[in-house]
Amino acid sequence: MSEMIPAWVNGELTPVEKLEAHRQGLRHKAISVFVMDGDRVLLQRRALGKYHTPGFWTNTCCTHPAWDESAEDCARRRLREELGITGLPLDFRQRVEYRADVGNGLIEHEVVDIFVAPAGPDLRIEMNPDEVMDVRWIDLRDLDRAVRDEPDAYTPWLRIYLDQHRESIFGSLSPA
Repeated sequence: MSEMIPAWVNGELTPVEKLEAHRQGLRHKAISVFVMDGDRVLLQRRALGKYHTPGFWTNTCCTHPAWDESAEDCARRRLREELGITGLPLDFRQRVEYRADVGNGLIEHEVVDIFVAPAGPDLRIEMNPDEVMDVRWIDLRDLDRAVRDEPDAYTPWLRIYLDQHRESIFGSLSPA
C-alpha cells in the first residue's frame, strides 16, 4: 500500500500519496532530526534504493508524519526505524518551509518541524540498510567546509538548513 502524507491541496490539508506529492511539488508536512554530541552532528548517507537523493549525505533523519501522527512522535519513530536510536530527548527548534528540486522530476516543498537530540559518543546505532547506507559523526565546522567544497554530495534540504537556518538549529557556533 502506498504511503499517504499530509499535504495541502487547494489550501486544505489532505492525505496525498507521497510520491504524487513530490511529483506535483505539493506543500506537505515533514520532520528533520539532528542528533548532536557537543559540536558534532550525526549524518546519514541515504540508501541507494531511496526514490530521491540516493547516496547523498544528510541530517540524522527526516521523513513525513503519518496523517494522524504528531511531529515529535514521527521524529522518534524515524530515529528508531532508520538508525535503531531510542530514548533520546527531542528539542523542537523551529518550523521552516522550503522548496527544492531533488531530481528525477521531484520537488520537496516541505513545512518541516526541526528537532535536535543530544547524545553521547557511545550512542548505539543499528542502521536499517533499506534507509541508510552509512553514518558518520562530523564537527559542525567541518560539515560547513565539506558542504562548501562538495555541495552535490549533500541533500538540498541539509544545504538549506545550514545556509538559512543554522543559528536557530545549532545556536551561535559560527560557521567555518
